[in-house]
Amino acid sequence: MVSHSPDSKLSSDKRVIIIGAGPGGLSAGMLLASKGYSVDIYEKEDKVGGRNSFFKLGDYTFDIGPTFLMMKDVLEEVFVKSGKRLEDFVEVTQLDPMYRLRFADGRELYPSPDKEKMKRTMEQFSPGSFNGYLKYLKKEETKYNKLIPCLSIPYGRIKDFFKKTLLYALPYLDAHTNLYNVLCRYFNDPDTRIAFTFQAKYIGMSPWTAPGLFSIISYIEHGGGIFHVKGGLNRLSHGMAEAVRQADGRIHLSTPVKKVIIENKKATGVELENGRTENADYVVINADFAHAMTHIVDQKERRKWTNEKLMSKDYSCSTFMLYLGVKKEFRDIPHHSIIFAKDYKRNINEITEDKILSEDFSYYVQNASVTDKTLAPEGKSTIYVLVPVPNKKGRIDWEKERLPMRNRVIEALITKGGYKGLAENIEEEKIVTPDDWEKEHSVYLGATFNLAHSIKQMLYFRPHNEFEEFKNCYLVGGGTHPGSGLPTIYESGKISAGLIMRDEK
Repeated sequence: MVSHSPDSKLSSDKRVIIIGAGPGGLSAGMLLASKGYSVDIYEKEDKVGGRNSFFKLGDYTFDIGPTFLMMKDVLEEVFVKSGKRLEDFVEVTQLDPMYRLRFADGRELYPSPDKEKMKRTMEQFSPGSFNGYLKYLKKEETKYNKLIPCLSIPYGRIKDFFKKTLLYALPYLDAHTNLYNVLCRYFNDPDTRIAFTFQAKYIGMSPWTAPGLFSIISYIEHGGGIFHVKGGLNRLSHGMAEAVRQADGRIHLSTPVKKVIIENKKATGVELENGRTENADYVVINADFAHAMTHIVDQKERRKWTNEKLMSKDYSCSTFMLYLGVKKEFRDIPHHSIIFAKDYKRNINEITEDKILSEDFSYYVQNASVTDKTLAPEGKSTIYVLVPVPNKKGRIDWEKERLPMRNRVIEALITKGGYKGLAENIEEEKIVTPDDWEKEHSVYLGATFNLAHSIKQMLYFRPHNEFEEFKNCYLVGGGTHPGSGLPTIYESGKISAGLIMRDEK
């Protein structure tokens, strides 16, 4: 990985245009602006963040997308390399318990960063499991330490597979097996295994098909903790935007890009929707990858990533979202909850393989007001609900299913989630379906976690950070390496910024 100290300001007269003010674009923008590049970020919405932004319903404030902050050190490094400190921009709190896991038989597990609390909750949930947990922590820490450095390498060439960092990590990656099988090494109880594999939903995949290397996701939670940002995780993007501006970078809101200008197989700038042309030495694309290819890059400029090739790729699941402003508090329910279907494997297969709606579904709930009183008026709550559902390859009629699904989710919140008195106290609500993700948020096929993270779509086989179709163009975000999820998206910004600075050197 290319490394630059925060005080090594370059005297560059090069201009960088970044399309989209999402987390990856802001990460790259911070680093480049702090090193003296002329940075302009063009964002089609009226606020920064992309899916890491927010919206308001009356007096209630909601994050659009991410609600878990993990691997805080990755973002802290972006700030340090930009000559800033994360704590000067946001207020971060570690959560304990990290979340509540509730299974169909009524058993609940409350994972905690406190090992004594963790021992009590695990032994109550599944007697004898804590010894397996200690073995899990030890083994997965080794895997984590071997794998994480591999994610900061740009795999733009086949020979990158032969770098020592990756070669040393190969024996630890478990690429030959699936995630669920890895957890079978530590736990006998199937539900305990699910408690350490459900995190595959963060990348929109099934524990039974996700590569075994993704066991590090649950280790990231248990080894490093889960955090909340006061005001919502959207404040991270606002802090990053402020850091870009402090480094003399410019962010143009409500200014959508119509297309990338390409001359002689080289990106030379962008044409804006308002008709203006802006020239640049480098163009960074932070939009959803497949959407960007099919909307702002002419097909004649794409030989590898044609429309047909994009459609043939494997994509993550989508999500059905319900955002509720409720005039009631739920003080006994933790900040995060995951409620599992009775037959979790069947539910996952219906989402990822059969691509149909499950009668019995699993879902995630954020009750953030129990931690953060800034999100709702006194005595009230913001309730954020995410239900994994098939992406639009499933051809579900969401106009027909929208309200019935909403009603089923409300019922599940009350009967399985413990949200008694919810229905009669809802005063604000918003529904987002896969159709809405595609139309309102420019997400290809409504696949909210982007391209699937199968072995055949990772590292070199994912769209490259230094885009392979034409020169002077770089990719950041969940559709490129290392993948989806806030920490890896921040890392993509670091990689692409480093590649641009490498070119300058």
